[in-house]
Amino acid sequence: MKTNRSVHPSRKFASAHFKILILFLFLQAQGVFAQFPPCYSTEMVAKAEVDPLTRIYLAPQRIVWTSPDSLITNPDVLLNKGNSQAFFGSQPICKIINKGDSPSGIILDFGKEIQGGIQITTSQSNRVTRKVRVRLGESVSETSSDVIGDGTTGEAGGATNHHAMRDFELTLPGYGSATVGNTGFRFVRIDLLEPDAFVAIKEVRAVATLRDIPYLGSFKCSDERLNKIWETGAYTVHLCMQDYLWDGIKRDRMVWAGDMHPEIMTINAVFGYNEVVPKTLDFLREHTPLPNFMNGIPSYSMWWVIMQHDWYMYQGRLDYLTEQKGYLLALLDQFTHYVDDDGHEKLENVGMRFMDWPSFDNKEAVHAGLQALMVMTFEKGARLCRFLGEDLKAADYSKLAAKMSENVPDPNKSKQAASLLALSRLMDAAKANQAVIEVGGPQNFSTFFGYYMLQAQAMAGEYRVALDNIRQYWGGMLDLGATTFWEDFDLEEATNAAPIDSVVPEGKLDYHHDTGDYCYIGLRRSLCHGWASGPTAWLSEHVLGVQVLEPGCKKLKIEPHLGDLEWAEGTFPTPMGVVFLRYEKDENGDMTSTVRVPDGIEIVD
Repeated sequence: MKTNRSVHPSRKFASAHFKILILFLFLQAQGVFAQFPPCYSTEMVAKAEVDPLTRIYLAPQRIVWTSPDSLITNPDVLLNKGNSQAFFGSQPICKIINKGDSPSGIILDFGKEIQGGIQITTSQSNRVTRKVRVRLGESVSETSSDVIGDGTTGEAGGATNHHAMRDFELTLPGYGSATVGNTGFRFVRIDLLEPDAFVAIKEVRAVATLRDIPYLGSFKCSDERLNKIWETGAYTVHLCMQDYLWDGIKRDRMVWAGDMHPEIMTINAVFGYNEVVPKTLDFLREHTPLPNFMNGIPSYSMWWVIMQHDWYMYQGRLDYLTEQKGYLLALLDQFTHYVDDDGHEKLENVGMRFMDWPSFDNKEAVHAGLQALMVMTFEKGARLCRFLGEDLKAADYSKLAAKMSENVPDPNKSKQAASLLALSRLMDAAKANQAVIEVGGPQNFSTFFGYYMLQAQAMAGEYRVALDNIRQYWGGMLDLGATTFWEDFDLEEATNAAPIDSVVPEGKLDYHHDTGDYCYIGLRRSLCHGWASGPTAWLSEHVLGVQVLEPGCKKLKIEPHLGDLEWAEGTFPTPMGVVFLRYEKDENGDMTSTVRVPDGIEIVD
């Protein structure tokens, strides 16, 4: 492979927030007020926080459904770009009209899943206030749900307000704007509630909130389906990068330690360094005093160690890692007490024994997965100790990992367990793949552990098989109308399903409403879940071939695997700048490569 070590041409990615921050810092250095109005007291400023999120106002892209019998007039007006300003005078309006007690309504599609709320601006034609019902949904089906689940089971297939309110009765001003909602949604249904009345609407806009950050990483190849999957995974995580790094933007708007690992790997591949990662890792540490385990799950504290390792390898910030030293060493020492004299994990009765929900009832598999995950924890923990100058501790943890590696539990046909056994090298990757992971293709994949299944297949050298699994499994969500990847997905269940962006016709399965298990029941299921973004990180790591060998990406191994692709190219963010990579196959299958890297990065074969 030929390597061109020139600096990649600069890309103008500076965000408005970054420019403002530089201005603030300059003015503050000059002793000039920069962030808060002078009328704010010192106490107010001390307790204030600058919002890292940006608002974006989006017009609907499509009208999905309206009440019959011409009870909605001029609905196409709502597809126009708005400005939220009511005014006197003649203007195009949409009317929702009720005849009798039956409410009339409209469902709008904003074209893409977003995080935020809805803004409705009325016309002076109203003269009086009107009451409407607003239902935000990740699917069309969710906007029409009349049942609110109990927040735990999605009872009766109903939608849930468990983590974010999405179903409101709202009084609209006669002529003005009202904004409501803070959740994940793509669709909105608006119904007029008052009998024998009408409401005149000038515009409806989605109010999206997200971090104004550049996509430094990129991926393109000869397969447009894979390109779309990479972009969808990146966007899914981008939406989850809110105040903290969340699982989901409807549900779970929570910080779950284990679930974050695929998200962090996607952030490394797409955005590079972002403050939301250390902020969230610190939140977990600060809210989990030892001997407690994060989220009450021992494996999630193991994932915290693994995330600290992988974040440091990509970002190389020793000052941040040093801040974790006391907690990290105490946590690793705590885990040593849960290994018996023969090297078996003994985590019974200290928290929830967990890999992911689809594997939850397979007790043998969970044991195998925990054994493998603990080996990975001690190995990566030992490496962190060496970076921190704790060589004696590192030796102890490495010795314990080696002892545990002598015990290889049966994965009991679980693709989750087999993947962790391969990644921890307790089980030969080729054997794990042949005996368990590749059986049935992507059947029994999970959106969370699918990332590790793909990683294990890469270890086995089955790159083309992994690409096919990505196309089928994550592509299967795209086929049902996904614009972000979901908390849970089952290919077999989806066989006769209607797309989520349509009213479900007779004879078709309402996938969002009628399927799911464990915490994924019905409309409670999140359709934007960061843990499902694994293919984005995987494609950058294995097709573009970027392998990080030293902290801060100071040493990289470039080893692309195009499988059945004719060409691939992309960029990869590092602390020194952006790496550019392009590969092309000729008619004989021989590959030419172009790699351009910033100064300070060593490329090794």
